[in-house]
Amino acid sequence: SMTAQDFQPNRLEAAKNVATDFVNKRLTDRIGIVIFSGESVTQCPLTTDHNVLLQAIQAIHNGLLEDGTAIGSGLSTSVDRLRTSKSKSKVVLLLTDGENNGGLIDPKTAKEIAKAFAVKVYTIGMGSEGYAVRPESTPAGVIMQNEKVSIDEKLLTEIATETGGKYFRAKDNEGLAFIYRSIDALEKSKVDLVKTVHYEDRFMPFVLTA
Repeated sequence: SMTAQDFQPNRLEAAKNVATDFVNKRLTDRIGIVIFSGESVTQCPLTTDHNVLLQAIQAIHNGLLEDGTAIGSGLSTSVDRLRTSKSKSKVVLLLTDGENNGGLIDPKTAKEIAKAFAVKVYTIGMGSEGYAVRPESTPAGVIMQNEKVSIDEKLLTEIATETGGKYFRAKDNEGLAFIYRSIDALEKSKVDLVKTVHYEDRFMPFVLTA
């Protein structure tokens, strides 16, 4: 469903573009990437190496994982990457375009795990209203099909609210970009820069001359 074209050029590429912009703005954060469909995997562990993060984002493509929407697995994998972090702020941005229909962990169980480890979750439902056009491969070639947009907004709102985050709905590219900018503004962190200055005394020749 992430190949649906209610976003340009499709949902997956639009999500990758805003994720790239977000990473570029969070200069000092440790960021990781978890991808999920019918299962979940860590695409990139927590790191401050933005080049590695950006390469990992660009490497995401349709068909990497089995079909489905395992929201609980995606969230629990993300929390597992964060649970040992000593950071004061531990945040997950959970983006999905469907309803939970797979995975080994129920979304509400994953929500409780997030709460237990003090992980704040911002949830994003991605998809226009009604139906969206999606390409599908058939023996006769690629055909375009209308697919109903079904997002479990009640579940996503519950996950966000109970973990201290917020739920957002993105219906187009501009809306998705605005959401990431809003989260960036909400999660500003204070960075202390330590500057050390070394002084070298050069007055002695003048003293001797005097």
